[in-house]
Amino acid sequence: MSLAVFRLTRLIVFDKITEFLRMPFLDEIEEKDEEGNIEIYLVPKQKGIRKWFGELLNCYWCTGIWVSIFLVVFYHFYPTIAEPIIVILAVAACGAILETLNSFLLDK
Repeated sequence: MSLAVFRLTRLIVFDKITEFLRMPFLDEIEEKDEEGNIEIYLVPKQKGIRKWFGELLNCYWCTGIWVSIFLVVFYHFYPTIAEPIIVILAVAACGAILETLNSFLLDK
């Protein structure tokens, strides 16, 4: 379950494929660093419900809590549907962790 929560949280908060879900709630701010490179920051919208969702989507700890609640409740009420989804997310999380470790070890 923990691995599934990890993967779904990363999917919602960081992955490019779900960017379209985040963009109505976040603004892009461009800043130049000391070397003249442009860095893009995502900040929550300024008002209302968009700000609340923007704050949520900008914080992986916050999103992780809600994803945890969702997956536990989903599993409790619909275990036959939830179980394969949780297993798929967990296996994907293991793959992501292994790929990150592999990249880290190859860079040294």
